[in-house]
Amino acid sequence: MVFVHPSIRSAVQWPLLVVLVLGSGPAAGTGPAPTPVLPVSLQGTARDGPSGNGFVAPLAGAPVVLTPFRPPAERYGRGHRGVDLAATPGSRVRAAGAGTVVFAGPLAGRGVVSIEHASGLRTTYEPVDPSVSAGARVAAGQPIGTLSPGHPSCAPRGCLHWGARLGPQTYVDPMLLIGRIRIRLEPWSR
Repeated sequence: MVFVHPSIRSAVQWPLLVVLVLGSGPAAGTGPAPTPVLPVSLQGTARDGPSGNGFVAPLAGAPVVLTPFRPPAERYGRGHRGVDLAATPGSRVRAAGAGTVVFAGPLAGRGVVSIEHASGLRTTYEPVDPSVSAGARVAAGQPIGTLSPGHPSCAPRGCLHWGARLGPQTYVDPMLLIGRIRIRLEPWSR
């Protein structure tokens, strides 16, 4: 069982519950083949200020998503385990929520900051020239560095890749932390 801290439960709980319930089927070999999962889209309005759960956008102003979150179908499959937010190199990057910096430095040729929040939620920010060090406590909205050029999917303009993960392997859409969401069931594709 995964414990989800109450401060993020409302933002993450219902969309995950819908996906889990709609995607569940009988155990292998116990009945008919599972029904295809109904497509679900999460739509919302993100804002710059506090979200009501203690999280803020990692950049000033309302975020503009260049590349949305696309979880992989398989553990090591292709996908986009975060969002790319439009920004100019040199922009101030801030902690989306209160927590402890668990990593700040170069990783695979880019600067990365990773912050552990309550209940195992971890957010990552790249490419960032960090102004914090591992072990530092940060508040929501506190500057953690400046955006560096070099994110490959955003060249020649800049962007911040922002990710969120619960535990070691469960990636979640970080936009759920800062926006009101509306679940819309989409028609079956044939």
